[in-house]
Amino acid sequence: MYDELTEVDIKKMREEIDYRVRELRPKLIADVQTARAFGDLSENFEYKCAKQEKNRNESRIRYLERMIKTAKVISASSGEDCVGLFDRVVVYNEKLEKEMTLRIVTTLRQDARQGLISKESPVGRALLGRRVGERVLVKVSPELSYHLTVRSLEKGEDDAGLAISKY
Repeated sequence: MYDELTEVDIKKMREEIDYRVRELRPKLIADVQTARAFGDLSENFEYKCAKQEKNRNESRIRYLERMIKTAKVISASSGEDCVGLFDRVVVYNEKLEKEMTLRIVTTLRQDARQGLISKESPVGRALLGRRVGERVLVKVSPELSYHLTVRSLEKGEDDAGLAISKY
């Protein structure tokens, strides 16, 4: 299995790995050594917390390295009048009877609270390739589906301003 990522996604992951290896790892190792010096490790809360933080950092490094290793690099280009990756789309949700502004992004940069919707989510898959005025069926599960109408489309580009997800 692979993840579809853009060149910017991979660049941002490499930058985070570099930061975690060169700056954060030495600091966390020093924190563990300092906490170890406090004495009895069985009742040393500072030591336990320092070890957890160090292990969390190592886990994140492994996760990012695995994502890069298994990634399939994709292009963010799409037709001028079609919804594509990084485009801002205003849709009308017929079930909720309200308008929403969404931006289609790679899975690594999704954040639904900010309107950043993964291209692999039910909404993202339904909207990709659609045009203004089209009515789209979003199928969440066999029991749940709803319609969206594409109201407007603003072409976007893959910019480094979108942060990658923490987990």
